[in-house]
Amino acid sequence: MLYHELIIRYFKNMKKLLILLFFNITLYVPHISADELESGKWNFIVEDDYCYVGSKPTITEIEEGKKRDITYILVYRINKSPDAIVQIEAGYPYDQKKTVEVKIDKSLYKFFSEEETPETAWTKKDQEVIFAMKKGITLIVKGYSSRGTITIDTYTLKGFTAAYNKLTKDC
Repeated sequence: MLYHELIIRYFKNMKKLLILLFFNITLYVPHISADELESGKWNFIVEDDYCYVGSKPTITEIEEGKKRDITYILVYRINKSPDAIVQIEAGYPYDQKKTVEVKIDKSLYKFFSEEETPETAWTKKDQEVIFAMKKGITLIVKGYSSRGTITIDTYTLKGFTAAYNKLTKDC
């Protein structure tokens, strides 16, 4: 029985890894149509092989004089996969030694970045984070750049549930 459960868990994790690899290699997510995303609004976008909802922050706190590229958060599905994935783009390479902190109202979640995609933060608790996003009001991302700069981005979750429901229904 235990061996059977381990096999099932292994294949579930492999499926998620393959989805992430496919999305990163073939679609290069950081250049997803960020121009279609808006601050304070959750947009639903359909592409040929994937769909996503995304938003830009309503408030960004960064040290004066520091710059970065576009920042946003996405929840996406690939090729009608039932698994939704949460992704945060920082607009700079994250410090690989530190976790990215995501606070949804009073709950804290740890995200991580990888060497292959240093500007992107992921979580292993996508469904838990999405559930919190659907119930929440505010999402705050605290990240550390590879150069030591701290950024804090605040997103509204108003409209997220409607956009996410559209994602699950129409994608």
